[in-house]
Amino acid sequence: MQVRSVDLRTFVVLSRTRHFRRAAEELATSQPAISARIAALEDELGCRLIERGDGAFRLTEAGEQALVTFETVLAELDRLGARLRQEPEPVAATLRIGAIDTVAATWLPGLIETLHARYPHLRVELTVDGTKALALGLKKGFFDIIFAIQPVVDEGFRNFTACVLQIVWVGSPRLINPDRTYTPQDLAAMPIISFPKDSPPFQMVAPYFHDEQVLASKLTSCNSLYAIVSLILDGFGVAALPSVAIRRELANGRLVSMKVTKHFPSMPVVASYQALTHQQFIRAVADESRRAAALFCAAAKPGTAWVE
Repeated sequence: MQVRSVDLRTFVVLSRTRHFRRAAEELATSQPAISARIAALEDELGCRLIERGDGAFRLTEAGEQALVTFETVLAELDRLGARLRQEPEPVAATLRIGAIDTVAATWLPGLIETLHARYPHLRVELTVDGTKALALGLKKGFFDIIFAIQPVVDEGFRNFTACVLQIVWVGSPRLINPDRTYTPQDLAAMPIISFPKDSPPFQMVAPYFHDEQVLASKLTSCNSLYAIVSLILDGFGVAALPSVAIRRELANGRLVSMKVTKHFPSMPVVASYQALTHQQFIRAVADESRRAAALFCAAAKPGTAWVE
């Protein structure tokens, strides 16, 4: 059997990107070349590795088994080359992280610092976006791991809850009375700033009022946590936000946590990652993210962030 390492690497990259054009761009070659390498690999192994025909990218059972072996072989070749050149053992050159802004504002910096210490040559590409966009990006192969509000339920992905965050109603002391206890009816009559209607945070806000048969009519949507914080600091409205994301503003009194008769549900932060490629490295990143989230929760004010 004569299998070329370039064909193995092409198959691994294609399995990660899940798209022939993106694989061709990453490998600096053409789509026909990618197809030819995969065809040669399948001919040499005598079995189909990728399902074709319906527009979706899926590995066959044989393809999933082959991927594990190919990654192991390539990792050993890379380590051997590094030892012969007397270089540090390589890891994936780039880690592509996607995160909601709440994570970016809390425990993600600690995770990145730890990863740089463990992998000095690692380059991290961070994208901050909403859960819906992050999940779509992970499915399309744009990210290696994401931290969002909902899991990615699809073939080839794994999920775990990194932490759970307390959500509180907050506003500027110019707008709210810190001594008053607000009902859902009281809140519904106030200007409320929330995330966009198709986002998971908004889907948590709507039932809060609907369950009480109350209509929140003065609603402004915004896709940025930082913009929402700026708006409520200026007294434009109130919002339900993770208390750890605004801990400084709460501590210095620029924002006040509102007393309410009905508490807002807590918010899970879910890590999702590709289970098919870079298994050992991504699993190590997932483990480090668990530790980073746990360390942050341990240092946070009790009841504001915790690990299940």
